[in-house]
Amino acid sequence: MILVVAEKPSVGRDLARVLGCKTRGEGFLRGDTHIVTWAIGHLVTLVEPDELDERYKKWRVEDLPILPEVLPTKVIAKTRSQFSCIKKLMKEKEVERIICATDAGREGELIFGLIYEKAGCSKPVDRLWISSMTDAAIREGFASLKPRSQYMGLYNSAVCRSQADWLVGMNASRAYTLAYNALLSVGRVQTPTLAVLVQRALEIRNFKPEEYYTLTADFGDYQGQWFDPTIKEEKLNVRLPDKATAQAVAAKVAKQQAMVESVTQEEKREPAPQLFDLTSLQRDANKLLGFTADKTLKTAQSLYEKWKAITYPRTDSRYLPRDMVGRVYKAMEGLEAQYGPQLLVIQRTQEGKLPFSKRVYDDAKVSDHHAVIPTPQAVDPAKLAPDERRLFDMIVKRFIAAFCPPHLYLATRVVTVCQGEWFKTTGRSVLDMGWKQVYQGEEKKPEEEAEQQHLPPIKQHDVRTVQRTSVKKEATKPPAPHTEASLLYAMETAGREIEDEVLREQMKGAGLGTPATRAAIIERLIKVGYVARRGRVLQATEKGEKLIQVVPPEIASPEMTAKWEQALEEIAQGKRDTERFMQGIRRLSAFLVTNAQNVRQEVVFEREIRGKGGRVRAVSTAAVLPQVQCPLCGKGVQDNSKAFGCTDWKTGCKLTLWKDALIRAGGPRLTAALVTRLLQQGSLEGSTGTLSLSDGRMTFTRKGEVQPVYNQPIAYEKAVREDKKAPSSGTRRRKG
Repeated sequence: MILVVAEKPSVGRDLARVLGCKTRGEGFLRGDTHIVTWAIGHLVTLVEPDELDERYKKWRVEDLPILPEVLPTKVIAKTRSQFSCIKKLMKEKEVERIICATDAGREGELIFGLIYEKAGCSKPVDRLWISSMTDAAIREGFASLKPRSQYMGLYNSAVCRSQADWLVGMNASRAYTLAYNALLSVGRVQTPTLAVLVQRALEIRNFKPEEYYTLTADFGDYQGQWFDPTIKEEKLNVRLPDKATAQAVAAKVAKQQAMVESVTQEEKREPAPQLFDLTSLQRDANKLLGFTADKTLKTAQSLYEKWKAITYPRTDSRYLPRDMVGRVYKAMEGLEAQYGPQLLVIQRTQEGKLPFSKRVYDDAKVSDHHAVIPTPQAVDPAKLAPDERRLFDMIVKRFIAAFCPPHLYLATRVVTVCQGEWFKTTGRSVLDMGWKQVYQGEEKKPEEEAEQQHLPPIKQHDVRTVQRTSVKKEATKPPAPHTEASLLYAMETAGREIEDEVLREQMKGAGLGTPATRAAIIERLIKVGYVARRGRVLQATEKGEKLIQVVPPEIASPEMTAKWEQALEEIAQGKRDTERFMQGIRRLSAFLVTNAQNVRQEVVFEREIRGKGGRVRAVSTAAVLPQVQCPLCGKGVQDNSKAFGCTDWKTGCKLTLWKDALIRAGGPRLTAALVTRLLQQGSLEGSTGTLSLSDGRMTFTRKGEVQPVYNQPIAYEKAVREDKKAPSSGTRRRKG
């Protein structure tokens, strides 16, 4: 008899059906040759510090760092009965071999390995490694089992990851919580991820816009933009320094004859997009569907497990191995009923074969799993939930597009000269839609529409007259706030802005977290109060910014933490010693404890409590802003969880500057630094607009506009709040 251990009950039932295991038991299914049982995620985990030693129940500086030589494990109490079931089955005399059938990845190896060791089992183990949950793929997997010994590098990597997160998290969180008297969660991956968001917030806040002017000339049947031919940078050569200069150039060319200096045309090709890995799928789903990374992962997991519609989603590869050609054909055949028109875009060979491209097939770039593609399993879209249907459609269209010809277009550039001033005009005309036909009818981006403007026939030395001119005031823009799509990209490249696709591929082993864990990291940052989700934007909270201010680069640096992740990958490949890695983690943990004790900064965190689901919420304990006076009564100003208010609020001063007051108007979230400068100076000009305080009112005028879009009294009783539920600057809610 062979015991099969799956990761989840739903997967276990699928495996049991294929193996013919129909007799139901408590926590397993039995057949003639196999018994199928399952975990429920993690059944075994690392012990808590107080389970190592009673004294660790109380958090004390003198007990840090906690660096046990061996980190014991324990059975999770909530699912103890299922662990007991698996242990009993492993011990049965009739069970001769065991098959590890948990998810084929690092975490799946950890789940099985901890159960196997905790159960004290020593029976031989084979590994089921599949990338699809279709019956055919399951049968193929059982026909090609491999000894689990071939995957021990992956298990060792998983153990190191788990222990490293425990050592860093337990020590650093306790050390910084004790140092700053606030509940602070510090993590090996979550903290540098937070640092990426904080860095972007600082870039936006410190950005100083530079004004410039652009000039457009209308030549009758086309328009041209003024540029300086001596400056090569396209974004810079269209800028005129001031209005007077722009108007002088406009007056110089108005109603004057102009001659076409040159017309250049170049045929360009845009290759088909590559197949999805999990991170690129999450990014596109965020941009196009508005899904969070966590929602994309859960929806993809449902398409994989429940519907057998797609291959294993937790992959970091965008390629397929060469031996999958046959399965690709079968998958294409399964799509004909629903995606017939899109499949016609693929240009097959004379023999009817699909094109073979290195952008699709590359054995060297397939790690544990290949790219996410549809399976040959027939799927009725009507049975899928709306979110499942939309994500499945994205995956299918990307799969089809990857085999389509490139998009071809003719790029035209016209240079027109008038009175010694140069004007450029660009346009493009489509020669062959290629892979973009797969997305025909879908909404185009505004920039794509602009790029495809049609130009009339224009030849060199043609003469035109400048009909009209238009001078426009512009300003440089700050970096955009991070969305989940851009944050996932930053995590994948460890914060480095790498546009080159090939270079990004080479950097994949040096990111923050793994494709399978990044969604959970983002959700964790939100849960502990370091990050707020505002629509599609992710913003570091004041608490998040303060944490990055007090922790050292050794834990906040994305690049440094990415090296740890790269080391874990090398352990998985058998290229690095586990003990060497863990020694480095122990040194880091000890250093963080010392840093928290000895490099104490003057930063005050608000007191917080944990609500339902473990989410952190601030309670109203006020921190007084230094060197700032209340504009209503002259007393001090304090910083609370929702607003800035007067320290003398108990005796009647109603000063209230809501932290989120300007967000709906397109302005910044008010911080202690902004409010301090506003109360000291009376007016602030930033990247989004101008903020002013006078005559008992706060106003905000957006960049480039004249009238304020926010104009409210700063005394709470007279203020009109859109968010009626927000509390006042005091510790109690006041009626307004």
